[in-house]
Amino acid sequence: MGNKIKKIKKIRIHHEGTDTLLYGLMGIVAVSVILWQAFDTKVPFWAFVAILGTVYAIVLNFYRCPIRYFASEDTENIVVAPADGRIVVVEEVEENEYFHDRRLMISIFMSLFNVHANWFPVDGKVKFVKHFDGNYHKAWLPKASEENEHADIMITTPDGKDILCRQIAGAVARRIVTYAKEGEDCYIDEHLGFIKLGSRVDVYLPADSEVCVKMGQATTGDLTVIAKLK
Repeated sequence: MGNKIKKIKKIRIHHEGTDTLLYGLMGIVAVSVILWQAFDTKVPFWAFVAILGTVYAIVLNFYRCPIRYFASEDTENIVVAPADGRIVVVEEVEENEYFHDRRLMISIFMSLFNVHANWFPVDGKVKFVKHFDGNYHKAWLPKASEENEHADIMITTPDGKDILCRQIAGAVARRIVTYAKEGEDCYIDEHLGFIKLGSRVDVYLPADSEVCVKMGQATTGDLTVIAKLK
């Protein structure tokens, strides 16, 4: 199977950004009209349009939400990237909050320019969802995983393995949205949640899992295979 992927079918705007984009556009248009009519010179108008137009384009890009499908229907023991971004951590850690043993931790950092929708990394059932308030350290720092505001989603695979997926707020991000619900079945290709602005997602796997990515590698949510379970 490898890391073969299907072509992305369609790009849409995520519903989390609908109000922000609509009201932002209305504000830009209103101020542009005022500047056009208030000054004889059009320099303030064009300066405003250039600056705010660029900012709006960045925000519009941030809220894009591609429709994706994993390359194969055989997802047994496959762990896909839950987010777009780059790999910033691949290491064994002592996880003492839930597992109390050694776990393979793979972390993906999402910059402002990445898609910020999150996907379920494995098929299974949602065991629980927990939200924790916290700090807003830069998301790529090691302490961000435990000290920053985050949401923990535990998923039990069909063969009984527990996989922890952690959504982490960053220095800029101020809102974590989690769609996963306790007790519900979940599948690769489905959205787990959304994190607004720069952020990170950690996945905790059994220590004997086969790693399929390396440090610094770019990932595509729902398409890149990051590990295989034994």
